[in-house]
Formats: sequence, C-alpha cells, structure tokens
Amino acid sequence: MTLKLYFHPLSSFCQKALIALHENATPFEPIILDLAKPEHDATLRKLWPPRKFPVLRDEATDRTIPESSIIIEYLDQHYPGRTRFIPADAELARQMRFRDRFYDLYVNVPMQKVVTDKLRPAGKNDPHGVEEAKAMLRTSLGLIEREMAGKSWAMGDAFTMADCAAAPPLFYVSKVMPFADTHRHAARYLERLMARPSYARVLADAEPYFKLFPQ
Repeated sequence: MTLKLYFHPLSSFCQKALIALHENATPFEPIILDLAKPEHDATLRKLWPPRKFPVLRDEATDRTIPESSIIIEYLDQHYPGRTRFIPADAELARQMRFRDRFYDLYVNVPMQKVVTDKLRPAGKNDPHGVEEAKAMLRTSLGLIEREMAGKSWAMGDAFTMADCAAAPPLFYVSKVMPFADTHRHAARYLERLMARPSYARVLADAEPYFKLFPQ
C-alpha cells in the first residue's frame, strides 16, 4: 500500500490525521506504535528523529511527512477526495489555518498538559502548570462558545482541517474539564464532530485503548 501512517490511537494529534484519512476513505496501512517498546521507539526515531507522531510515509513518492497539519495538507494536495480540507480561496484558507492553529495550540496543547500531568510519578507533578493550562482552556472554550454560535463547522458549512483539529482535543477536554453545562454551543459542536462518520470511526478504533487514559 502506498500510504503508511505511524501513530497511536489515543494520541489527539494522530486522531486529527486519521479523521482526514477516513473522511475521504483514503487507503492507507495503519501502523500502531507503542513507544514503551524499544523497537517501536527505534522505528519512529528513524522516521522522524524528534520522535513525535503521527508520521505519514508515502512509498510511491519516497516522502516522509510528519506533523498532523502538514499531513492533511499533503493529503489534500496529492490524494484529494470529496472533502477538501483547505479552501481554494486564499483568504478563506488563511482563516482556516488560523483556526487549525488555534485548536492545536490553545486547546490541544493545554489539554495534553492536564492529561499528562496525571501520568507523572508521585512528587513530580506540576500543579502550577496544570492551573495555567486549565485557565487557557477556559479562555479557549469561551472563544469557541462565541465562535460556534449559529455555525455547523469551524468555517461555517464546510468541514475542513480546522474541524479535524478541533475534534480530538475537545473530546478529551470534555473528560477532564466537562463543559456541556457551561458552554452550550461548544458542546453541541463536539456532538456534531462525534457524529461525523470519520471521527466516529476514530473513536471506535481508539475505544480498546481508553482504559489507558488517566482518570
């Protein structure tokens, strides 16, 4: 198979890329990596020395593509389907990229701080950093609440890369900082994302691993 995706099903950034692949039924070989296994760690290190996934490998073009946003742009350019993730209009594309970066930097990153702190050894926690992350999430949820009033998707009627970026971190935020009662529009947006077949499949595939998610 031409495309191979190296990932872990629980990773929010990996889920972002998976949504795009499933959205257009793009054929690919899924390769799940468990970085606790030395051989898997070595595989990822060889592919992409910073050891961050997801990483897409295109054997047909001998290209290795890291970073979820860049993977989705690559798919949109080289393996286009019914859903186009990058608007053709340059101004709309700029607005979409801003929303993509917003969900990555101001929702996904602070969410990961809250979650990974629960995995630290006893006495190694960072309560100040967690409180800062939660404050950022509250700010971001407030912005999303206003932004999503009267809209179906991040850019309006069209599903784009920004929605791929939004779904996984909002899902995990709902587990660590439930917001259904305080941010109604953001919660309804998450419900629409979870009902989208591409993300519903990602969640179904991740379900066996949810026991690893720290409570």
